Amino acid sequence: MGFIDKALEKAKTVKPTTEESQIHPVPKVTPVESHSLFTGMEMPVEEIQYHVTRSVPVKADWLRRQRIITEADDDVVKEAFKVLRTHIVQRTRPANQNVLMITGPLPGEGKTLTAINLAISLAQEVDKTVLLVDADLRRPMVHEYFGIPRGPGLVDYLNGSLPIHELLVHPEGFPKFVILPGGRPIGEAAELIGSPMMAELVKELKHFYPDRYVLFDVPPLLSYADSLAFAPLVDGIILVVEIGKTTREDIQSCMKMLKEFPLLGSVLNKVDKEHTSCYYCQRPSSNDSPAVQKRFRDWLGL
Repeated sequence: MGFIDKALEKAKTVKPTTEESQIHPVPKVTPVESHSLFTGMEMPVEEIQYHVTRSVPVKADWLRRQRIITEADDDVVKEAFKVLRTHIVQRTRPANQNVLMITGPLPGEGKTLTAINLAISLAQEVDKTVLLVDADLRRPMVHEYFGIPRGPGLVDYLNGSLPIHELLVHPEGFPKFVILPGGRPIGEAAELIGSPMMAELVKELKHFYPDRYVLFDVPPLLSYADSLAFAPLVDGIILVVEIGKTTREDIQSCMKMLKEFPLLGSVLNKVDKEHTSCYYCQRPSSNDSPAVQKRFRDWLGL
């Protein structure tokens, strides 16, 4: 029996509270059979309710200070994430790819905020729901961006303490968007991230939820081995780099580390508004023109 099946048996005994909110309808989505992380019962995606997921209020002024796009006054930033969303959907949807990891070369380059805003933007697609997993277990920060107190999270599932359905959090006001927090920080994260239990979690999320994007915020590539151990489990990788901080050598090192894995592209963080068109640098495919491929190689200094 898989972890979801066990969670569902327990979830059936949990009664909903009056504080639980209803997810917005999702049109024209095929029914999900009895493998729902949210409810533990058979029902179509468009009727899913947060019977088990903990719904948490969030404050607009806090979100604005954290630069969450729903409260951003800057339309340029919002549009940049719409463009990024479009690129990601175009590159992943034809092959039914839905599990992505967001990382960067070094700490402080904006990968977590990028993961959050991309997840929110993807959730605004009419036919997609999104689960954002904080897998940066040494420094889990996703909950802080929403002003949510630290509680149990992914680490508690991986060490066998709690089932998934007791860990999911729904920030109120964000339809079709759920967070799996990281939990308490731990030092030896690589063993958990590379564990069979983690691999089984990713596998079940991917195959039981084809109409949901699952985004993993993972540690910086050049700081820890966690992300490289996790890379074989995902369908695509997004590399976040900061203009003026990330060096070309750092980017080249990451490219070499990821050469065997599906790198979808790089997000250039903190780009000047007049250069926002460079916000997302898509890794060219073999179908792209030689000029496009050359421009990408020149940008990396390859």
